[in-house]
Amino acid sequence: MLRNQVTLVGYLGKDANITRFENGSMVARFSIAVNQQSAENPSWYSLFAWGNIADFVNSNCKKGSKLAITGKLVNRTIVTEAGTPKKITEVEVRQVMKL
Repeated sequence: MLRNQVTLVGYLGKDANITRFENGSMVARFSIAVNQQSAENPSWYSLFAWGNIADFVNSNCKKGSKLAITGKLVNRTIVTEAGTPKKITEVEVRQVMKL
């Protein structure tokens, strides 16, 4: 069986961007830096989380926090400011732990 699962440990680049919807749900969008071979050249990953996980990230995680996350890769297409479509890959967070 194939599974779409990713686990990352890294540092929060800046405080999460929180969006609250009229129906009461919320989404947190944020990015983390994961050191590969050197701290000078980390890999950056875009993430988003819904509901209670978004609330946890908003309340407990600030810029520089070390996080361990588990989630799945999500591909989608956005339209740039120039009006051209661009494919992006993000991680939908299913679990998060502040280290």
